[in-house]
Amino acid sequence: MKILTKIARWLFIICLPFLFLSAGIAWAVNNLWLYTSGFEKQNVGATTGLAQEELAKTARGFIRYWNSDDTYISLTVIKNGQPFELFNQKEKEHLKDVKTLFWLDYRVLLGTGIYTLGYLLFHLSRRKTRGLRHLAWDMAAGSGLTLILMLVLGLGALLGEDQFARFWYQFHIFSFANDLWLLDPTKDYLLMLVPEGFWYDALRYIVFATAGMAVVFGGAAAGHLLFNRAEQNK
Repeated sequence: MKILTKIARWLFIICLPFLFLSAGIAWAVNNLWLYTSGFEKQNVGATTGLAQEELAKTARGFIRYWNSDDTYISLTVIKNGQPFELFNQKEKEHLKDVKTLFWLDYRVLLGTGIYTLGYLLFHLSRRKTRGLRHLAWDMAAGSGLTLILMLVLGLGALLGEDQFARFWYQFHIFSFANDLWLLDPTKDYLLMLVPEGFWYDALRYIVFATAGMAVVFGGAAAGHLLFNRAEQNK
Protein backbone atom coordinates (compact mmCIF):
# COMPACT_ATOMS: atom_id res chain seq x y z
CA MET A 1 0.00 0.00 0.00
CA LYS A 2 2.85 2.36 0.84
CA ILE A 3 4.46 1.67 -2.53
CA LEU A 4 1.21 2.52 -4.35
CA THR A 5 0.89 5.69 -2.29
CA LYS A 6 4.42 6.76 -3.23
CA ILE A 7 3.79 6.00 -6.89
CA ALA A 8 0.57 8.04 -6.79
CA ARG A 9 2.37 10.96 -5.14
CA TRP A 10 5.21 10.94 -7.67
CA LEU A 11 2.77 10.70 -10.55
CA PHE A 12 0.98 13.75 -9.18
CA ILE A 13 4.24 15.70 -8.85
CA ILE A 14 5.31 14.76 -12.39
CA CYS A 15 1.83 15.47 -13.78
CA LEU A 16 1.80 19.07 -12.59
CA PRO A 17 4.45 20.43 -15.00
CA PHE A 18 2.70 18.71 -17.91
CA LEU A 19 -0.66 20.02 -16.73
CA PHE A 20 0.53 23.61 -16.38
CA LEU A 21 2.50 23.58 -19.64
CA SER A 22 -0.28 21.96 -21.69
CA ALA A 23 -2.75 24.45 -20.21
CA GLY A 24 -0.41 27.30 -21.17
CA ILE A 25 -0.14 26.01 -24.73
CA ALA A 26 -3.92 25.51 -25.02
CA TRP A 27 -4.44 29.07 -23.75
CA ALA A 28 -2.02 30.46 -26.34
CA VAL A 29 -3.51 28.43 -29.20
CA ASN A 30 -6.98 29.80 -28.48
CA ASN A 31 -6.08 33.37 -27.49
CA LEU A 32 -7.32 35.73 -30.20
CA TRP A 33 -5.40 38.65 -28.69
CA LEU A 34 -2.14 36.73 -28.99
CA TYR A 35 -2.65 36.38 -32.74
CA THR A 36 -3.81 39.92 -33.46
CA SER A 37 -1.17 41.58 -31.25
CA GLY A 38 1.47 39.35 -32.81
CA PHE A 39 0.34 40.30 -36.30
CA GLU A 40 0.59 43.96 -35.35
CA LYS A 41 4.01 43.64 -33.73
CA GLN A 42 5.44 41.69 -36.67
CA ASN A 43 3.94 44.21 -39.14
CA VAL A 44 2.09 41.39 -40.88
CA GLY A 45 -0.33 43.81 -42.53
CA ALA A 46 2.49 45.34 -44.57
CA THR A 47 4.08 41.96 -45.30
CA THR A 48 0.90 40.30 -46.52
CA GLY A 49 -0.98 43.32 -47.86
CA LEU A 50 -4.04 42.26 -45.84
CA ALA A 51 -6.25 44.75 -44.01
CA GLN A 52 -6.70 44.53 -40.25
CA GLU A 53 -10.18 43.05 -40.53
CA GLU A 54 -8.85 40.32 -42.81
CA LEU A 55 -6.04 39.58 -40.36
CA ALA A 56 -8.58 39.36 -37.53
CA LYS A 57 -10.63 36.96 -39.67
CA THR A 58 -7.49 34.93 -40.28
CA ALA A 59 -6.79 34.73 -36.53
CA ARG A 60 -10.33 33.50 -35.88
CA GLY A 61 -9.92 31.04 -38.74
CA PHE A 62 -6.81 29.57 -37.11
CA ILE A 63 -8.60 29.10 -33.78
CA ARG A 64 -11.67 27.60 -35.43
CA TYR A 65 -9.50 25.17 -37.39
CA TRP A 66 -7.50 23.98 -34.36
CA ASN A 67 -10.76 23.03 -32.63
CA SER A 68 -12.60 21.56 -35.59
CA ASP A 69 -12.71 18.11 -37.15
CA ASP A 70 -11.59 19.53 -40.51
CA THR A 71 -8.55 17.80 -41.98
CA TYR A 72 -7.39 20.89 -43.85
CA ILE A 73 -7.88 24.57 -43.19
CA SER A 74 -9.94 26.52 -45.70
CA LEU A 75 -9.61 30.26 -45.35
CA THR A 76 -10.62 32.82 -47.96
CA VAL A 77 -9.63 36.46 -47.48
CA ILE A 78 -10.00 39.68 -49.46
CA LYS A 79 -6.94 41.38 -50.88
CA ASN A 80 -7.10 44.36 -53.21
CA GLY A 81 -10.83 43.81 -53.44
CA GLN A 82 -10.48 40.22 -54.66
CA PRO A 83 -11.15 37.01 -52.68
CA PHE A 84 -8.49 34.31 -52.70
CA GLU A 85 -7.57 31.14 -50.84
CA LEU A 86 -4.93 32.15 -48.31
CA PHE A 87 -2.94 28.91 -48.05
CA ASN A 88 -1.60 26.61 -50.74
CA GLN A 89 -1.67 22.82 -50.42
CA LYS A 90 1.80 22.54 -48.90
CA GLU A 91 0.88 25.05 -46.21
CA LYS A 92 -2.36 23.19 -45.54
CA GLU A 93 -0.46 19.91 -45.16
CA HIS A 94 1.90 21.52 -42.67
CA LEU A 95 -0.96 23.07 -40.72
CA LYS A 96 -2.51 19.60 -40.50
CA ASP A 97 0.70 18.40 -38.85
CA VAL A 98 0.68 21.39 -36.50
CA LYS A 99 -2.94 20.65 -35.59
CA THR A 100 -1.91 17.10 -34.68
CA LEU A 101 0.56 18.52 -32.16
CA PHE A 102 -2.06 20.83 -30.68
CA TRP A 103 -4.52 17.96 -30.30
CA LEU A 104 -1.79 15.96 -28.59
CA ASP A 105 -1.46 18.88 -26.18
CA TYR A 106 -5.23 18.77 -25.57
CA ARG A 107 -4.98 15.06 -24.73
CA VAL A 108 -2.10 15.67 -22.33
CA LEU A 109 -4.11 18.45 -20.70
CA LEU A 110 -7.14 16.18 -20.35
CA GLY A 111 -5.21 13.21 -19.00
CA THR A 112 -3.12 15.13 -16.48
CA GLY A 113 -6.15 17.21 -15.51
CA ILE A 114 -8.24 14.13 -14.73
CA TYR A 115 -5.48 12.54 -12.67
CA THR A 116 -4.66 15.75 -10.82
CA LEU A 117 -8.31 16.45 -10.03
CA GLY A 118 -8.86 12.90 -8.82
CA TYR A 119 -5.77 13.08 -6.60
CA LEU A 120 -6.89 16.40 -5.13
CA LEU A 121 -10.46 15.25 -4.49
CA PHE A 122 -9.25 12.06 -2.86
CA HIS A 123 -7.07 13.91 -0.35
CA LEU A 124 -9.54 16.70 0.26
CA SER A 125 -12.39 14.26 0.89
CA ARG A 126 -10.41 12.47 3.62
CA ARG A 127 -9.88 15.72 5.54
CA LYS A 128 -6.93 14.35 7.48
CA THR A 129 -4.30 16.85 8.58
CA ARG A 130 -1.42 14.61 7.60
CA GLY A 131 -2.96 13.88 4.19
CA LEU A 132 -3.51 17.56 3.50
CA ARG A 133 0.05 18.31 4.52
CA HIS A 134 1.32 15.67 2.10
CA LEU A 135 -0.92 17.12 -0.59
CA ALA A 136 0.52 20.59 0.02
CA TRP A 137 4.06 19.23 -0.14
CA ASP A 138 3.28 17.42 -3.40
CA MET A 139 1.71 20.56 -4.87
CA ALA A 140 4.70 22.65 -3.87
CA ALA A 141 7.12 20.05 -5.27
CA GLY A 142 5.29 19.81 -8.60
CA SER A 143 5.08 23.59 -8.88
CA GLY A 144 8.77 23.92 -8.06
CA LEU A 145 9.63 21.35 -10.71
CA THR A 146 7.54 23.34 -13.20
CA LEU A 147 9.44 26.53 -12.41
CA ILE A 148 12.77 24.76 -12.88
CA LEU A 149 11.68 23.39 -16.27
CA MET A 150 10.42 26.81 -17.38
CA LEU A 151 13.72 28.35 -16.33
CA VAL A 152 15.61 25.76 -18.39
CA LEU A 153 13.28 26.32 -21.36
CA GLY A 154 13.67 30.08 -21.04
CA LEU A 155 17.44 29.87 -20.86
CA GLY A 156 17.58 27.37 -23.71
CA ALA A 157 15.25 29.12 -26.13
CA LEU A 158 14.58 32.73 -25.20
CA LEU A 159 18.00 34.28 -24.65
CA GLY A 160 18.43 36.03 -27.97
CA GLU A 161 17.11 35.56 -31.48
CA ASP A 162 20.03 33.40 -32.62
CA GLN A 163 19.54 30.97 -29.75
CA PHE A 164 15.82 30.81 -30.39
CA ALA A 165 16.43 30.22 -34.11
CA ARG A 166 18.54 27.16 -33.26
CA PHE A 167 15.92 25.94 -30.80
CA TRP A 168 13.11 26.48 -33.32
CA TYR A 169 14.98 24.60 -36.04
CA GLN A 170 15.66 21.61 -33.75
CA PHE A 171 12.04 21.65 -32.61
CA HIS A 172 10.86 21.25 -36.20
CA ILE A 173 13.39 18.48 -36.91
CA PHE A 174 12.19 16.60 -33.84
CA SER A 175 8.46 17.25 -34.21
CA PHE A 176 7.83 16.69 -37.93
CA ALA A 177 8.63 13.65 -40.05
CA ASN A 178 8.65 15.70 -43.26
CA ASP A 179 10.00 18.97 -44.65
CA LEU A 180 6.65 20.64 -45.30
CA TRP A 181 7.63 23.31 -42.78
CA LEU A 182 10.38 24.53 -45.13
CA LEU A 183 8.34 27.33 -46.68
CA ASP A 184 9.25 30.46 -48.63
CA PRO A 185 8.73 33.63 -46.54
CA THR A 186 8.44 35.70 -49.72
CA LYS A 187 5.64 33.62 -51.25
CA ASP A 188 3.94 31.51 -48.58
CA TYR A 189 1.44 33.40 -46.49
CA LEU A 190 1.83 31.09 -43.50
CA LEU A 191 5.37 32.30 -42.87
CA MET A 192 4.33 35.89 -43.57
CA LEU A 193 1.58 35.62 -40.96
CA VAL A 194 3.53 33.80 -38.26
CA PRO A 195 7.25 34.47 -38.76
CA GLU A 196 9.88 33.33 -36.28
CA GLY A 197 9.46 36.49 -34.20
CA PHE A 198 5.78 35.66 -33.70
CA TRP A 199 6.65 32.25 -32.28
CA TYR A 200 9.36 33.75 -30.08
CA ASP A 201 6.77 35.96 -28.41
CA ALA A 202 4.22 33.13 -28.25
CA LEU A 203 6.69 30.84 -26.50
CA ARG A 204 7.53 33.61 -24.06
CA TYR A 205 3.85 34.03 -23.19
CA ILE A 206 3.50 30.27 -22.74
CA VAL A 207 6.50 30.16 -20.40
CA PHE A 208 5.16 33.08 -18.35
CA ALA A 209 1.64 31.60 -18.20
CA THR A 210 2.97 28.20 -17.14
CA ALA A 211 5.26 29.72 -14.52
CA GLY A 212 2.40 31.91 -13.30
CA MET A 213 0.18 28.89 -12.66
CA ALA A 214 3.02 27.19 -10.81
CA VAL A 215 3.57 30.26 -8.66
CA VAL A 216 -0.13 30.52 -7.77
CA PHE A 217 -0.64 26.87 -6.86
CA GLY A 218 2.80 26.41 -5.36
CA GLY A 219 2.40 29.61 -3.35
CA ALA A 220 -0.96 28.44 -2.01
CA ALA A 221 0.57 25.10 -1.00
CA ALA A 222 3.55 26.79 0.66
CA GLY A 223 1.21 29.17 2.47
CA HIS A 224 -0.79 26.21 3.81
CA LEU A 225 2.38 24.53 5.08
CA LEU A 226 3.64 27.71 6.75
CA PHE A 227 0.25 28.38 8.35
CA ASN A 228 0.07 24.86 9.80
CA ARG A 229 3.63 25.09 11.10
CA ALA A 230 2.79 28.37 12.79
CA GLU A 231 -0.34 26.81 14.34
CA GLN A 232 1.67 23.86 15.63
CA ASN A 233 4.27 26.17 17.21
CA LYS A 234 1.68 28.10 19.23
